[in-house]
Amino acid sequence: MNQQGHMASYGQPQSGYQGYQPFGYNSQHTAGVPTSQYGPYNGPVQGYQPTAVPQGPLRTASGAPPTSLPPSTAAQSTAYNQYGQGDVQNGPAMSDQLQRFPVSQPYMPGSHPMPYQQYAPLPNNTQQLPNQMAAMQISGSTSNAPPPPASQSYGPPTSHHQTTASFPLAGPASYTQYPTPLQNIPSSVPQSGNHPQHPFPGQPVPASTFTSPPTSTGLTGSTLLPPSGVPRPPVMHGPPLSGQPQAGLPPSQHPTGHYPPQLNHRPAGLQPGMPGVVSGPPAQGFQAHPSQPSQGLGPQQNGSFGQVRSPQPNFAAPYTGAPSYPSQPQPQQKRLDPDSIPSPIQVIEDDKSNRGTEPFSTGVRGQVPPLVTTDFVVKDQGNSSPRFIRCAAYNLPCTSDMAKQCQVPLTAVIKPLATLPADEAPPYIVDHGETGPIRCNRCKAYMCPYMQFIEGGRKFQCAFCSCVTEVLPHYFQHLDHTGKRMDCYDRPELSLGSYEFLATVDYCKNNKIPNPPAFIFMIDVSYNALKSGLVQLLCEELKTLLDYLPREGNAEESAIRVGFVTYNKVLHFYNVKSSLAQPQMMVVSDIADMFVPLLDGFLVNINESRAVINSLLEQIPEMFADTRETETVFGPVIQAGLEALKAAECAGKLFIFHSTLPLAEAPGKLKNRDDKKLINTDKEKVLFQPQTSFYNNLAKECVAQGCCVDLFLFPNQYVDVATLGLVTYQTGGSIYKYTFFQAQVDGDRFLNDLHRDVRKVIGFDAVMRVRTSTGIRATDFFGSFYMSNTTDVELAALDCDKAVTVEFKHDDKLSEDVGAQIQCALLYTSCSGQRRLRIHNLSLNCCTQLADLYRNCETDTLINYFVKLAYRGVLSNPTKTVRDNLINQSAQILACYRKNCASPSSAGQLILPECMKLLPVYLNCVLKSDVLQPGTEISTDDRAYIRQLVTSMDVAETNVFFYPRLLPVHKMDVDSDDFPVAIRCSEERLSKGGIYLLENGLNLFIWVGMNTQHDLIQSIFNVQSFGQIDSAMTALPMLDNPCSKKLRSMVDMIRAQRPRFMKLMIVKQDDKMELLFKHFLMEDKNVNGGASYVDFLCHMHKEIRQLLS
Repeated sequence: MNQQGHMASYGQPQSGYQGYQPFGYNSQHTAGVPTSQYGPYNGPVQGYQPTAVPQGPLRTASGAPPTSLPPSTAAQSTAYNQYGQGDVQNGPAMSDQLQRFPVSQPYMPGSHPMPYQQYAPLPNNTQQLPNQMAAMQISGSTSNAPPPPASQSYGPPTSHHQTTASFPLAGPASYTQYPTPLQNIPSSVPQSGNHPQHPFPGQPVPASTFTSPPTSTGLTGSTLLPPSGVPRPPVMHGPPLSGQPQAGLPPSQHPTGHYPPQLNHRPAGLQPGMPGVVSGPPAQGFQAHPSQPSQGLGPQQNGSFGQVRSPQPNFAAPYTGAPSYPSQPQPQQKRLDPDSIPSPIQVIEDDKSNRGTEPFSTGVRGQVPPLVTTDFVVKDQGNSSPRFIRCAAYNLPCTSDMAKQCQVPLTAVIKPLATLPADEAPPYIVDHGETGPIRCNRCKAYMCPYMQFIEGGRKFQCAFCSCVTEVLPHYFQHLDHTGKRMDCYDRPELSLGSYEFLATVDYCKNNKIPNPPAFIFMIDVSYNALKSGLVQLLCEELKTLLDYLPREGNAEESAIRVGFVTYNKVLHFYNVKSSLAQPQMMVVSDIADMFVPLLDGFLVNINESRAVINSLLEQIPEMFADTRETETVFGPVIQAGLEALKAAECAGKLFIFHSTLPLAEAPGKLKNRDDKKLINTDKEKVLFQPQTSFYNNLAKECVAQGCCVDLFLFPNQYVDVATLGLVTYQTGGSIYKYTFFQAQVDGDRFLNDLHRDVRKVIGFDAVMRVRTSTGIRATDFFGSFYMSNTTDVELAALDCDKAVTVEFKHDDKLSEDVGAQIQCALLYTSCSGQRRLRIHNLSLNCCTQLADLYRNCETDTLINYFVKLAYRGVLSNPTKTVRDNLINQSAQILACYRKNCASPSSAGQLILPECMKLLPVYLNCVLKSDVLQPGTEISTDDRAYIRQLVTSMDVAETNVFFYPRLLPVHKMDVDSDDFPVAIRCSEERLSKGGIYLLENGLNLFIWVGMNTQHDLIQSIFNVQSFGQIDSAMTALPMLDNPCSKKLRSMVDMIRAQRPRFMKLMIVKQDDKMELLFKHFLMEDKNVNGGASYVDFLCHMHKEIRQLLS
């Protein structure tokens, strides 16, 4: 028997299922199809008694909105077919349900299902299970595998060796209109689908399988015709527990196999909230009137099994357990149950429960780390922490042909200065003396745990290029009986994955030890900046903020010097020398040829000049209070800061606070070129490109000097972020944007961002190089930096939030025995002026079997790479081309898996690798993002801003940015430190009686349902009723009760986890702000034409099938 790996498949068409009348939409008969072969869509099954159906483990959108709702609501799902999910659909699975069975447990007509047992042998009475297709058999394939009993769990533990899971896929198999807007699809056409039954176990390559009909049908906006000649599935909701009654077909109508689900149809009388239509042979003697739902899993409330669903949005009454059918069948279409397709929440929760308890030790080569959403402790035992480096694949293909075949990008996301939690030690600093760090003679790789010492320790062989290098006498040490140096564990560079070397003068610019860096604050004092309250607020804050400049270790004070400039059409420099009684202002009006009018007294030590600086900060708002100057310059401001740093012979950072488009006559002058008409045309790319080459050249000069630019924008209209942000982007700086800034409303957010920006860990004048062992090399880099050659990433500064994504390509064969090594070396100047090298090492496995590659991938890192590739692509291609390229590459990845790693099965099944089963949902989030598919309401500046932010995000940030975290506040446990378990990002998951918190790293909402209990509203908002809640508030009232304290603590903790301060927005149900909130419900269809998750999954399936055929 051809046993194939953890993979789930779905049932097949069978012939001869007679006696059903065919129906199309709206009672139209389906042309060209024999009437006897189709089950009812708008009428009852003959001989079928309207009754309750047993509640098995899956439901067809129980409590789902009526079909008149937008199809977006169909996209929500949580059932994770290859994870145990006995009781909590969005939460951790019950421990006793985390086991996967090694073989299927058939459920045959004429026999009761076997009771639950782990690792039961395959019974002999199985009807034709030739390939032992694992998990959820739902229409479209060719095996006659019977479903397992309903009492079984949903699948395997979340261990690394599973690579496949399978899911029912119905819904529009041919999603012809993607990615164009879907307005022409009537909202009464919901997504269709059947439910998976449970996965079966234990085969070499795990998979996830969905099924859609063997013949694809087009989603064209009107009638969807089912494939001809394919029988309808019987109405039934999964096999019941042994000894429990079933409802559905009378005992006389036993089908003998599995039937394909039909798209976008719901059998007559199938109401929202009813159990779904699952193909599979019912048991002999099942009853038409069950007395109770199956005990496997009850109906769900907001994505949790085991609870009764409370009132859903747009529903009049709560869902009350096992549904009853109406006496008059109502014509409603069937849709794919969102709970039968992969749920991000389920994967996240399973990873937390399985991998969040034990420390992650990095000693083993090529092991996949826990997800970024899991809170875990890292023990560095020779490979770098995943906080510093994460890879898309931890088992690389040995040859370039194999890499081309699978199309999985070989990428790493590197965050060299990442912040570590308090319980993890920062990298040790190693001093090798005047000779500097020990390196390979040929490739210049730094000493690391992979170097092999030979000849008694007198030489070492490089792990990267195999060259043999003599060990310097002062570094010599004898070897033990295993060939390791005796001092191996005393030296960080021989035993740890990450560490720092002190660099010698040879590593310094011009062979001179660098001066400590400087911070220059450059403040726009034009009319807009003063009117909004910005200048007053900023000057007041700087008095205290300057006490928090970055400092080295235990140093008493920071070595960083500070300077101040104000500007509008001209620039004002300030002499704040400590010997002065009052600051002196010098005006430079010749901005065409910028120079710094003073050297001595411009950059000063904060403590020495504190009195003068405070006096200046008090005077600035008064000096310009009556200004009527509205025009500003921008290019000369950067030039001035650059010249000041050059004159002081140091690196540093410019903090520029700017409000308007620089229209004044000066170098770098811009014009307003905003044009919404370019969207979705071939010229759209110019909106992302700088409008002049001036800033490109300026950025190059800044990088050469180590001058980083952080830009704080306060626009009331278009300011051309694509151009103004270019210098920030290329110097490794950060950009912040506060549209329509008002000090009272936005001051909190701005000051928090400013505090964090000034205080965070930062390295100046940095160069990063990534070395690899023979066989692969780094070929492409994504992030905020400048490159003057193909190997060195140059950064005027690099902070703890910035990540660089690197792509590797083969230049030779790799060996399974040796694996592949990566070494990232970052040379930088610390905030005290010390030159250092930070080294991160990672070793990966190599494989000759595609199955091994697909078993060791990480989707979150893959998505980080894809989004950066796409966001760079919009500079030179239309967004539609970029979207199509992403879909195509992802489809190729999944098609290669299907073709080479999954066992043979019908084309009607979608089979996904276990570790990539979230690729479709996350990819759809990227495709729907404002950069790639904008709506009319988003500004050109916002698109350029998001594009720039995302380019330097790490994996954790892109994960939550594209699939936001949605927490049910009304379910929080006030006595626990834990957050409530998140729910899926879909309107269907929201309850009118609930309060939810949504965050994505930039936005923070609290959504309040109109039926929320009054005492909960009182305890959080301090008002009596829903109507009295003030949606304009930006902070929760400080109330002395457990609910208020817990929620405010949650908000504070969430803000602390993210690099940027998120302003709180209160959204009441049916309020005008709700549209913005719904924009972040990523599983739903959006108004810009973005597909729902269900639709997109069907579209991906169609793409994969086309590639396979």
